[in-house]
Amino acid sequence: MSKNKPVNPDLTSSVFKRFRGYLKNFKLAFLVAVLGMIGYSVIDVLVVAQLKPIVDDSLGNGDYGYLRLAAFFIVPIFVLRGICNFLGTYTVAWIGNHVVMEMRQELFSRYTHLPVEFHDTNATGQLISKVTYDTEQVKVAAAKALLTLVRDGAFVVGLLIAMFYYSWQLSLIFVLIGPLVAVIVSVVSKRFRKVSKKIQEVMGDLTSSVEQVIKGHKVVLMFGGQDLEAKRFASKNNYNRQQNMKLIVARILSVSSIQVIASIALAVVLYVASFPNLVESLTPGVFVSVVVFMTMLLKPLKQLTTVNSEFQKGMTACVSIFEVLDQQPELDNGTTLVERVAGKITFKDVTFSYPGKDTAALQDITFSVKSGETCALVGRSGSGKSTISSLLTRFYNHQYGDILIDDLPIQELPLKSLRKQFALVSQHVVLFNDTIANNIAYGSEGVVSSEQILAAAKTAHILEFVDELPDGLDTMVGENGFMLSGGQRQRLAIARALLLDAPILILDEATSALDTESERLIQDALEKLQKDRTSIVVAHRLSTIENADTILVIEGGKIFEQGTHKSLMALNGHYSQLYQMQFSEEPKEA
Repeated sequence: MSKNKPVNPDLTSSVFKRFRGYLKNFKLAFLVAVLGMIGYSVIDVLVVAQLKPIVDDSLGNGDYGYLRLAAFFIVPIFVLRGICNFLGTYTVAWIGNHVVMEMRQELFSRYTHLPVEFHDTNATGQLISKVTYDTEQVKVAAAKALLTLVRDGAFVVGLLIAMFYYSWQLSLIFVLIGPLVAVIVSVVSKRFRKVSKKIQEVMGDLTSSVEQVIKGHKVVLMFGGQDLEAKRFASKNNYNRQQNMKLIVARILSVSSIQVIASIALAVVLYVASFPNLVESLTPGVFVSVVVFMTMLLKPLKQLTTVNSEFQKGMTACVSIFEVLDQQPELDNGTTLVERVAGKITFKDVTFSYPGKDTAALQDITFSVKSGETCALVGRSGSGKSTISSLLTRFYNHQYGDILIDDLPIQELPLKSLRKQFALVSQHVVLFNDTIANNIAYGSEGVVSSEQILAAAKTAHILEFVDELPDGLDTMVGENGFMLSGGQRQRLAIARALLLDAPILILDEATSALDTESERLIQDALEKLQKDRTSIVVAHRLSTIENADTILVIEGGKIFEQGTHKSLMALNGHYSQLYQMQFSEEPKEA
């Protein structure tokens, strides 16, 4: 996905080193967790280590005082064990959840600061999956893997120490299997990383598929695409299942292999023990203790092998997350702060190509708009009209030429200061799942009074439908305003622009695809909005721009014609043909 600074999945150590940076703020909690987990394991080892004195001294020699003493201590010991378990388990979970919260916050913040190009070239579902699924894998690595590694690792070390203390000869046999176990873990780790990366990719595809079907639900229903979408999703869903099964198979085989190797070592120990002369001072208690120790080693070894898969999934997820965090945010080198511009706009020989495209979207564009004037952009779809507004707001940066506002190059203005000079009303209105009032006030600096919101709503003809709603301006609009009609959403966007009171207005086909009544209301609101502002109007209906001070006809990224409506009609050129064709297609009112 990422093209900038990708993290190599094979460099697990460097990824883990970076991941540890998220743990540095939890040193005290980490210390408590480690002490709790080690304490838990040490108590288990000490309890099991009492088998020898019980077998040899108490049961073998008839000294039952040790058993009576153990009876008094066993309950307090297990209470202490429970406390250690709580400290270790709870604290590790607390650390894991904090790490995930921090990662999610960083991802979300990075998404909001990345350039438009990044979002244009990455599927939304993939990006959502990183925040939801990938971070959960990291939490498992930070919590479950850490818990198992420390607790079971300490338990294994404790058991091995006890084994060597009682009989180093028998214990040495078991230790010899260590290199084989290490080889298996190394081989399986590579497999885990490879499959885990595929699982994360397909999870992003699944999320994208669900998101597209939900957003395009009406289209799916209208064109009977249920079966088609079901088949597409089934294919991706089945691939996800296959990858998960591969991960499970690798985990099962690794665990089974280690347990078989351990059982071979145990079999050798039993065989050697059948020759007492081969092992000095082999008492029943020592024999029982060593055999029990070896048997108990099988479970933590299994856990350590299993947790390796979780750890590798977590590290692979870290790679995916770090790819996004390593992306460069929008270039913002502007240093000239401007509170409010007059609104003069100048394009000088501007040429621009979209990333990855060979053909220029705009070529040698030159025009000027005086403060308070209206400049309309007309032309076919894909001619470059909307690209001009995207360059003005620096959603993209032009490669050649100059774009100036009040004779100041837009690169010299900080992005926040630059974009504060613009209010945008487009055909595709973006609303948030909030109240009508809060959507109107979105983006306005400082505290906005209810009177100001009401005034903007009145000017934009919002009150005409808001008064019919039970909660008025406090009505929730639903996700992206699905509770409102197209015309109502458009009027809400105009009210938002009115409240922003920016000196430059961009209207990107704001009246496109609206019914006649809605268009009249919106056109009236737009005329009030455009008053005393510089306006860039991307027009679909040419009848709405007849009064524009300048009309630019854009074709193939170039200015084909330029002038007022009257002068362009007199030319009897491209604009005149477009106007007459559109006028003849418009239905005459009865």
